[in-house]
Amino acid sequence: MTRNISIGPADALEAGTRRLAFVEGRSIVLFNIEGVIHAIDNTCPHNGAALASGQLDGHILRCPVHGLRFDLVSGCLVGAKGLCLTKFPVETIDGTLVARVDE
Repeated sequence: MTRNISIGPADALEAGTRRLAFVEGRSIVLFNIEGVIHAIDNTCPHNGAALASGQLDGHILRCPVHGLRFDLVSGCLVGAKGLCLTKFPVETIDGTLVARVDE
Protein backbone atom coordinates (compact mmCIF):
# COMPACT_ATOMS: atom_id res chain seq x y z
CA MET A 1 0.00 0.00 0.00
CA THR A 2 1.25 3.49 -0.85
CA ARG A 3 0.53 6.60 1.21
CA ASN A 4 1.10 10.29 0.58
CA ILE A 5 3.01 11.96 3.41
CA SER A 6 3.32 15.72 3.75
CA ILE A 7 6.95 16.80 4.17
CA GLY A 8 6.62 20.57 4.37
CA PRO A 9 6.28 23.74 2.31
CA ALA A 10 7.67 23.46 -1.21
CA ASP A 11 9.17 26.96 -1.12
CA ALA A 12 11.35 26.00 1.88
CA LEU A 13 13.67 23.99 -0.39
CA GLU A 14 15.40 26.30 -2.85
CA ALA A 15 17.37 25.08 -5.85
CA GLY A 16 20.80 23.80 -4.84
CA THR A 17 19.82 23.06 -1.24
CA ARG A 18 19.01 19.99 0.82
CA ARG A 19 16.87 19.39 3.86
CA LEU A 20 16.59 16.60 6.38
CA ALA A 21 13.03 15.73 7.33
CA PHE A 22 11.74 13.35 9.96
CA VAL A 23 8.46 11.90 8.78
CA GLU A 24 6.57 9.33 10.82
CA GLY A 25 9.74 7.81 12.26
CA ARG A 26 11.68 7.97 8.99
CA SER A 27 14.68 10.15 8.28
CA ILE A 28 14.40 11.45 4.71
CA VAL A 29 16.81 13.75 2.86
CA LEU A 30 15.41 16.05 0.19
CA PHE A 31 17.61 17.58 -2.49
CA ASN A 32 16.56 20.32 -4.91
CA ILE A 33 18.77 19.83 -7.95
CA GLU A 34 18.02 22.34 -10.68
CA GLY A 35 14.40 22.57 -9.56
CA VAL A 36 13.84 18.81 -9.35
CA ILE A 37 13.19 17.39 -5.88
CA HIS A 38 14.86 14.08 -5.04
CA ALA A 39 13.94 12.36 -1.77
CA ILE A 40 15.88 9.44 -0.33
CA ASP A 41 16.03 7.49 2.88
CA ASN A 42 18.85 8.93 5.01
CA THR A 43 20.51 5.51 5.22
CA CYS A 44 23.30 4.23 2.99
CA PRO A 45 22.32 0.78 1.66
CA HIS A 46 25.92 -0.36 2.12
CA ASN A 47 26.32 0.03 5.87
CA GLY A 48 23.54 2.25 7.21
CA ALA A 49 25.52 5.50 7.43
CA ALA A 50 23.58 8.77 7.39
CA LEU A 51 23.71 10.36 3.93
CA ALA A 52 22.42 13.85 4.76
CA SER A 53 25.94 15.31 5.07
CA GLY A 54 27.32 13.57 1.98
CA GLN A 55 29.14 15.62 -0.66
CA LEU A 56 26.93 16.46 -3.63
CA ASP A 57 28.41 16.95 -7.10
CA GLY A 58 25.61 17.67 -9.54
CA HIS A 59 23.25 14.75 -8.97
CA ILE A 60 25.93 12.42 -7.54
CA LEU A 61 25.89 11.98 -3.76
CA ARG A 62 28.96 10.61 -2.00
CA CYS A 63 28.44 8.64 1.20
CA PRO A 64 30.40 10.45 3.94
CA VAL A 65 31.62 7.18 5.49
CA HIS A 66 32.99 4.99 2.69
CA GLY A 67 32.82 7.33 -0.31
CA LEU A 68 30.36 5.29 -2.36
CA ARG A 69 28.79 7.46 -5.04
CA PHE A 70 25.07 7.27 -5.76
CA ASP A 71 23.22 8.84 -8.68
CA LEU A 72 20.19 10.61 -7.20
CA VAL A 73 18.35 10.33 -10.52
CA SER A 74 18.54 6.54 -10.78
CA GLY A 75 19.12 5.99 -7.06
CA CYS A 76 21.85 3.45 -7.78
CA LEU A 77 25.56 3.17 -7.18
CA VAL A 78 27.57 4.80 -9.97
CA GLY A 79 29.21 2.19 -12.20
CA ALA A 80 27.55 -0.82 -10.59
CA LYS A 81 24.10 -2.29 -10.40
CA GLY A 82 22.37 -3.84 -7.45
CA LEU A 83 23.13 -1.38 -4.66
CA CYS A 84 20.50 1.36 -4.69
CA LEU A 85 19.13 4.00 -2.38
CA THR A 86 15.54 3.95 -1.17
CA LYS A 87 13.93 6.76 -3.16
CA PHE A 88 10.57 8.38 -2.57
CA PRO A 89 8.62 10.02 -5.41
CA VAL A 90 7.83 13.62 -4.49
CA GLU A 91 5.32 16.06 -5.89
CA THR A 92 4.03 19.47 -4.93
CA ILE A 93 0.37 19.63 -3.98
CA ASP A 94 -1.12 22.99 -3.02
CA GLY A 95 2.35 24.37 -2.16
CA THR A 96 3.31 21.38 0.01
CA LEU A 97 5.91 18.72 -0.77
CA VAL A 98 4.32 15.29 -0.59
CA ALA A 99 6.23 12.01 -0.72
CA ARG A 100 4.71 8.68 -1.75
CA VAL A 101 5.82 6.04 0.72
CA ASP A 102 5.24 2.29 0.48
CA GLU A 103 4.20 0.64 3.69
